[in-house]
Amino acid sequence: MLAAQHITKKFTGVTALSDVNLQLEAGKVTAIIGENGAGKSTLMKILSGVYADYEGQLIFKGQPIRFNNPREAQEAGIAIIHQELNLIPYLSITENLFLGREIRNSWGFLDKTAMRSRAEELLKKLKLNIAPDKLVADLKVGQQQVVEIAKALLYDAEVIIMDEPTSAISESEVEVLFGIIAGLKKEGKAIAYISHKLNELFKIADNYTVLRDGHTIESGAMQGIGHDELIRKMVGRDIEIMRSNNTSADKPVVLKVYDLTLNISGNSGKKALKNISFELKKGEILGVFGLMGAGRTELTEALLGTCGGQLSGQITLDGNAVKFNSVADAINAGLALVPEDRKKDGLVLGMDVKTNIALSIYDKILHPTGTISLKAEQQLADKYISALKIKTPSAKQTAKNLSGGNQQKIVIAKCLATQPKVLMLDEPTRGIDINAKNEIYKLISSLAAEGLGIIMVSSELPEILAVSDRILVMADGRITAEFDGANATEDNILKAAIADNL
Repeated sequence: MLAAQHITKKFTGVTALSDVNLQLEAGKVTAIIGENGAGKSTLMKILSGVYADYEGQLIFKGQPIRFNNPREAQEAGIAIIHQELNLIPYLSITENLFLGREIRNSWGFLDKTAMRSRAEELLKKLKLNIAPDKLVADLKVGQQQVVEIAKALLYDAEVIIMDEPTSAISESEVEVLFGIIAGLKKEGKAIAYISHKLNELFKIADNYTVLRDGHTIESGAMQGIGHDELIRKMVGRDIEIMRSNNTSADKPVVLKVYDLTLNISGNSGKKALKNISFELKKGEILGVFGLMGAGRTELTEALLGTCGGQLSGQITLDGNAVKFNSVADAINAGLALVPEDRKKDGLVLGMDVKTNIALSIYDKILHPTGTISLKAEQQLADKYISALKIKTPSAKQTAKNLSGGNQQKIVIAKCLATQPKVLMLDEPTRGIDINAKNEIYKLISSLAAEGLGIIMVSSELPEILAVSDRILVMADGRITAEFDGANATEDNILKAAIADNL
């Protein structure tokens, strides 16, 4: 259906792709596999017309073709679901779906009724029970991802590119997506599927292509290849996922939360958090697991002081009662948060790496004259680029030009620069390859070993089990269970995460 032949793409100072080849077959799912920075997303953007300036050739249904923009690719029959959300926050779901491809009536006016009806139909198909008039800004990241999927399915594309489509959606939504993919295969569609969740690739992929450092390493059939073998092809070496052996039983409590309750603004009596109580010890990694809507993100944001008068309960830090009226208060007291949505809340994408890392501590790297110490700024950037293994040509590289995994590392560096007592990480490895994940796991463990209290929110059970010393499970805004990390299993965690069991 679609072939990429000898594709090379260069950015300033970086060769993202070098002589890459790929084939997508009708009626089959091809997994595009590789570490962050391997060039997967760049290749998909070429296939979908986002990048028009490249060397090499695309062959679509047997004919050479070159797209100058995404609209040309879309009209030819190629749809893409991007890893990074490309929605306009202050437009409705319907308006986002039909932006640039509006339905008009015979008078030339927008047919809002027809567009709303079609949007409602798509949302029902994807089992997202939300009114199509709702603003995208009011949706959680996972819900926005479902809207992205609906956007790609709006028209009858022949090639569908899915770049990390399950990175922020719940298990039930993943099953819905897999059902849709099975239907698309039966219709003869060609699907390119990028995911760092190898287990799901073994479920749905027919073929694979491995990219490493911008080069094609190998292609073949998924049947017969093993998990470990695939990882070795991705990274060129064996990767062993570590498991926490940390013990914090005798360590002092750094953070104590009692009866934390968060009211939902504008919903009288409705609560996002309900009577949350727990302790975090110095040097402990506390995992927090829950399905979408469980209140995980609301918990981290509440602790960081974003909720104001809507929040009640008690918080103590190092034995002292605290109340944060702003995020700045929380950061100054010793809390830091790596947010769920790095693009929206974690980075200034148009600024360079060193500026992003230093943003939260500029008041601490000033000359006596009051100007910023460029030397201190550079030293700070060099320290974390080295420690976190951030792949960038230099500290002056613009953040938006780096891969998603390296962008996430910059956010972590920015938080660590504040020297927190408690570091909260909300989906810290979302969209990050297995090698980069292992690096971050090692970093988290080393920080805990130095006495930092860590709260790690994740929707990936293997990650929670691998890293956590203790695990809290949330459902419907409550803590429904607590497990010792060494004895927890996927089965008992999932049972506690299902709100119907409350």
